[in-house]
Amino acid sequence: MKIGIYGQVYHQRDEEEIKTLFEVLQLHDIEVVVEAHYHGELSKKMKLPEAFGKFASHKELDTSFDMFISIGGDGTILRTATFIRDTGIPILGINAGRLGFLATVQKEDITNAVKSIVNKEYSIEERSLLSITTTPDSPGIGNLNFALNEIAVSRKNTTSMITVVTYLNEEYLTSYWADGLIVATPTGSTGYSLSCGGPVITPNANSIVLTPIAPHNLNARPLVIPDDTQIKLKVSGREENYLVSLDSRIATVSNDTEILIQKTAFKVKMVQLKNESFLKTLRQKLLWGEDKRN
Repeated sequence: MKIGIYGQVYHQRDEEEIKTLFEVLQLHDIEVVVEAHYHGELSKKMKLPEAFGKFASHKELDTSFDMFISIGGDGTILRTATFIRDTGIPILGINAGRLGFLATVQKEDITNAVKSIVNKEYSIEERSLLSITTTPDSPGIGNLNFALNEIAVSRKNTTSMITVVTYLNEEYLTSYWADGLIVATPTGSTGYSLSCGGPVITPNANSIVLTPIAPHNLNARPLVIPDDTQIKLKVSGREENYLVSLDSRIATVSNDTEILIQKTAFKVKMVQLKNESFLKTLRQKLLWGEDKRN
């Protein structure tokens, strides 16, 4: 078995758990390849096994990898998706962050998680992504034009609202007067969209949600639409530019740029251990059922 490892930053508090992960992987004779920057960070703080390889680009990931482990929070998994892309390598998230809707393996459960992987006691969940095309082309977006959580447009260098004229399958929907607009996948429904009043959507739903950010037209509400819908946005405001974010990546786009958002042709695979589920995660992270009256 061959497993890739990625983390964004090294934290001293996670050292024992990282050591445990590496020891258990070696115990099961698993080939380990660590992302080059993270490999360097770890090497400064702890002694890495000499057998561990390293990679520096998504181009070095291929079908020889059986799985990819992300060490961090949900943001680290979003970064991991930029390495995985359309390779189909399943991702397992170890939660060294805070909330952790995607990174569901807790640090104290690392040993059991690796055993479950070796024994193939897990399932695979496919998560849809969104892609963006701009007219004219926007250099700031480049070929990383997809997002696992959401694509959002928002104001830049101004406290004034922007206007987001929105079309669904070429039919005019509305013009949002707001700080911006979030277009989220079911995976992203528990992220930025949720904090702006959007609904929670189960990961297997074939849906997209449009969630306005602080809309001034107070009758504007989040809208759930089929995920085969093409979404066209035209943005205008007092400033010449606005921001487009794809998960944690941000680009500046001029007001004359037209945006087309649609579901990508590929999906990201997430590892789901047998003792975990989306509903269990909701109960734990959102404290559903914690009301003593229940």
